[in-house]
Amino acid sequence: MKRSQHALAALTQIVTCAILALGSVAQAQDKKADPTGTWTWTTPGRNGGPDRKSTLKLKLEGDKLTGTLSAPGRGGQSNDAAIADGKLKGDEISFTVTREFGGNKITAKYNGKISGESIKGKIETERNGQTNSRDWEAKRETEKK
Repeated sequence: MKRSQHALAALTQIVTCAILALGSVAQAQDKKADPTGTWTWTTPGRNGGPDRKSTLKLKLEGDKLTGTLSAPGRGGQSNDAAIADGKLKGDEISFTVTREFGGNKITAKYNGKISGESIKGKIETERNGQTNSRDWEAKRETEKK
């Protein structure tokens, strides 16, 4: 009789530990990365020109992701564009940026994964029915005090 009580107590402890461990794992998976801040990256210039620096400012309020992308246009002048359709699911981020060039609107779809102080992903654009994709990797800028 005592032996079965000890076995039952041991089993209860094991089950309790397993439930606590699973709860911790589930909670860690539900925790979202925080994209709020300023992110930058460079891309090679056209025809051997100087590198072009892009700056992305993001803000997460609840489930709403907003921000602006500042990137050099033709002639090297920076152009700001608001992001649209901003989403964050876990550590996966996505948004679109629409710019106008010569009367034509071009929408770029950004997708990436936040890992610490970087975002790595793909940028997709469509031109003349062709989808173009390229890699992007942004680094979070540290706050200047």
